[in-house]
Amino acid sequence: MNATLPTAEALRAALADLLDGLPPKQAAQAVERLIASYRGTTPTDAPVLRDRSDVAAYAAYRMPATFEAVRSCLAALREAAPDWTPATHTDVGGGTGAASWAVAGAWEGPRTTVLDWAEPALALGRELAAASGSPGLRAAAWERARIGKELELAPTDLVTVSYVLKELRPEDRGALVDAAAAAGQAVVIVEPGTPDGYERVIEARDRLIAAGLSVAAPCPHDGACPIERGKDWCHFSARVSRSSLHRQVKGGSLSHEDEKFSYVVATRFPVLPAAARVVRRPQIRKGQVLLELCTRDDGLERATVTKRHGELYRAARDIAWGDAWPPGQS
Repeated sequence: MNATLPTAEALRAALADLLDGLPPKQAAQAVERLIASYRGTTPTDAPVLRDRSDVAAYAAYRMPATFEAVRSCLAALREAAPDWTPATHTDVGGGTGAASWAVAGAWEGPRTTVLDWAEPALALGRELAAASGSPGLRAAAWERARIGKELELAPTDLVTVSYVLKELRPEDRGALVDAAAAAGQAVVIVEPGTPDGYERVIEARDRLIAAGLSVAAPCPHDGACPIERGKDWCHFSARVSRSSLHRQVKGGSLSHEDEKFSYVVATRFPVLPAAARVVRRPQIRKGQVLLELCTRDDGLERATVTKRHGELYRAARDIAWGDAWPPGQS
């Protein structure tokens, strides 16, 4: 019998069950404080999440979006390395475990260790994992660790560092990326899809390449990013379904939201990166599709796919922001 693989629906159900009874006003106030903290200057000498109410609000506010963003990054890794399966996984700064849920949904069986400095986050993460129905998540180790230059990582197949670098001082960011590069066969780093988030990803990308890893995604190459710094930034989008609990905590009435994120995936084993990647939302016009691409050999490129292109045109009408182009080619 196949193991139960975590899904976005399972995560939402686990959150709803675990957070049942948390006063909405209390949750909303905690979310407001967390938003102010994450958008401002975040203290780096103490965890942002102080107690269970903070952690519960954070989980409802951020876990579904982080799960979807990391899942998108892992899909790009699987596309570049379809025959690779990690046996071990370390989730650095994993908090309540959103990235670990995504990893457990991508592959059956990785032995996961979640590292975070906030014990309330680890405690709630354990509870969510126990409710997941996934043997891999339920067997995960949840360990308290200070995330920064003092962190030592044991060798592992996969390292995920999602939405962590912003919380660290610049010297700690570099040390963490270097530690991840030394420990992991594959490293996935995700940051918010903002200009400063992209800058942190580019800095991490440079360090990963300098450490001997090769870029698997989203870039089709290991060369310099062709985007002109300060004028634009590379980011992608993941659609997040919003439960009634999520809408109540965050406010608003829409059934979904779009999580914008920047990321890099790098590996020590051979991969086949995309020949090109769609770096903006495709524009569908009458009889044509306009694509903004980052290409392996020609940098940024605009492509117009028309009905004359037959199957390629039909593929272009279904292509999404962040997908490899052409489909199925590396």
